[in-house]
Amino acid sequence: MNTLKNKVQLIGNLGQEPEIVHLESGKKLAKFAIATNDYYYNKQGDKITDTQWHNIIAWGKTADIVEKYINKGQEVAIQGKLTSRSYEDKKGQKQYITEIVCNELLMLSK
Repeated sequence: MNTLKNKVQLIGNLGQEPEIVHLESGKKLAKFAIATNDYYYNKQGDKITDTQWHNIIAWGKTADIVEKYINKGQEVAIQGKLTSRSYEDKKGQKQYITEIVCNELLMLSK
C-alpha cells in the first residue's frame, strides 16, 4: 500500500505544445498542461462542463517521448505523483505551484 500514498492518474488533452528545457546538467525536462473535464447538471437541468487544468512535468526518457510524439490537443493518460514548490517572483512575493511529476505516459489519440 505504500505505493498508493502519492499517486495521480489522469486522462486529458494537451492545451498547448509541450515546453522542452535542456538543463546545463544535461538533463531534459518537459512541461505541459492537460485539461480534464467533469460534467454535472445544475438545478435547471442544464449540463455543465467543469474543466480543470493540471501542470505536468516529465524528466529523462519520459521527456524524450513527450518531445518526439506529444502535441497540442492530443489525448494522453499520465501517471505520476503530486508535488508542490514555491519561489519568489520579481515583486518579491512568494508564489506556490502544484505539479504532477509524470513517470508513465500513454498516448491515447493519433
